[in-house]
Amino acid sequence: MIKLFTIGFTRKSAAQFFEGLKKAGVKKLIDTRLNNTSQLSGFAKQSDLEYFLDKIGQIRYEHCLPLAPTQDILDGYKKKKISWNEYEKAYLELIQKRQIESLLKPEELDNACFLCSEDKPHYCHRRLAAEYLQSRLNNLEIIHL
Repeated sequence: MIKLFTIGFTRKSAAQFFEGLKKAGVKKLIDTRLNNTSQLSGFAKQSDLEYFLDKIGQIRYEHCLPLAPTQDILDGYKKKKISWNEYEKAYLELIQKRQIESLLKPEELDNACFLCSEDKPHYCHRRLAAEYLQSRLNNLEIIHL
């Protein structure tokens, strides 16, 4: 069984975030954010995150833009121009068009973790991407941290 984790960094201390990844046995963090260099990201800013992951847990870092929503989709939802259902539909169409299942090999997903900013997975594209892959790959278990 392939274990694919997901995590958001909002409302988590650095200790909660990194200890949660270590405790789960995460080997690689896959950043699914469109914008991963914002000062608002705190410890999850790309350059800092890559350093901390390696030093704290020997966890590899990868930024995977094909898993990120487009700026138009993201802005539409954040500015309340589209509903969550519209966002979900647009995002799923986007990743299907990008054929993300052909970009990510199952063995690369085992003990990997999708990252985005949202605290909970309910209204988050990391959950949608994980579920999309689960529907196309055999033996994929999703665990939200």
